[in-house]
Amino acid sequence: MPKVLITSREVAKFSHRYRDVLESAGFGLAFLPPGEANEPTPDELRAALVGVEATIAGSEPYTAQVFADFPRLRVVARVGVGYDAVDTRAATARGVAVTVAPNTNQGSVAEHTFALLLGFTRHLPVRDAAVRGGAWPRHMSLPLRGATLGLAGLGRIGKAVAVRAAAFEMKLLAYEPHPDHAFCAEHGVTLVPFDRLLAEADFLSLHLPLTPETRHVINGAALARMKPGAVLINTSRGGLVREADLVEALRGGRIAGAALDVLEQEPPPADHPLFSFENVVLTPHAAGVDFRSIGDMARSAAEAVAALRRGDWPAEKMVNPDVRSTFKW
Repeated sequence: MPKVLITSREVAKFSHRYRDVLESAGFGLAFLPPGEANEPTPDELRAALVGVEATIAGSEPYTAQVFADFPRLRVVARVGVGYDAVDTRAATARGVAVTVAPNTNQGSVAEHTFALLLGFTRHLPVRDAAVRGGAWPRHMSLPLRGATLGLAGLGRIGKAVAVRAAAFEMKLLAYEPHPDHAFCAEHGVTLVPFDRLLAEADFLSLHLPLTPETRHVINGAALARMKPGAVLINTSRGGLVREADLVEALRGGRIAGAALDVLEQEPPPADHPLFSFENVVLTPHAAGVDFRSIGDMARSAAEAVAALRRGDWPAEKMVNPDVRSTFKW
């Protein structure tokens, strides 16, 4: 019986949402041993991959060495839409299919984006700590209504944020290399070049994929072009932001602050300089996961594995479609 490894301990808790898909396709399920971390360490992953033919994968790295050392692995099915932790070139060379789970977590990410926006503008972390400490601060808040929200990326997640922003009476600008003009017309989104987005957004929200071209797209030069007093929000990937430059911009008062769900190194070191700023709100890469989305993502990943085992091709989920000519299972 072929074996599928569930690499996330959190996803394992929701096996009732996808177990039937895999078992009906003839798979046995394997899980990580108990542990505190959600995802496996490199050593834990290597130990668990022995005899495995597919993974329902979290954010753990799949390197060229992993693919070389575990030739039985046929599919890496990501629970989510990002795949920067997977060496897709090496996967394709080894005939390994890599899939994602589109249309499953954009609502969760959009809601979290607004949680960060509201947490920052309403000073929720600082006010909560102050009240618990016996104080009663009533500082002014930043309004969202009438403010300009700049969306860097207008794919599924960017669109979900845009729809919610309209309810907050925000003006919408977006940079998107492959725009959906009909969506923009329907929802009042103005498409602009990236430089104009930086210059005019009161709140700049990042929804770009992490690629070699977008890595550190928010750097010292970009931060210098941002509107004075703007706020940076990132619920995409930490690698989009050069954190050393962000720290300098915050120290110099160049921007008003940041609200970040993702960082360049996760988890971050205990002495990370961003921890020292009261005008920075941080969450632990949690935007895409809630009680609904985690099951939806895992089931989508399981369905991709089952489809590939049957000989079907889930084109809308494929990260490396070029592997089709060499894929065998």
